[in-house]
Amino acid sequence: MDDIFVVAKIQKLIKDNMQSVVDSICTGGVDNMEKYQYMLGQIRTYQLLLQEISNLLDEKEQKEDEGNIIKLGSTED
Repeated sequence: MDDIFVVAKIQKLIKDNMQSVVDSICTGGVDNMEKYQYMLGQIRTYQLLLQEISNLLDEKEQKEDEGNIIKLGSTED
């Protein structure tokens, strides 16, 4: 089985589970604040998992000389 296929299946399962929780909240499936907070936590966790999978699949490789640091001046002065 292809690795990308497995990852896509996992992403779909996570998205389906997240949508199920969202649907439950939207249709009035919450009867108390504790359950509501728990469900919000589930949604946040699903979103975090999807983002982390996306980051892992992103093929950007940082080179040694490049990164997130912005050089503001010249060192030749």
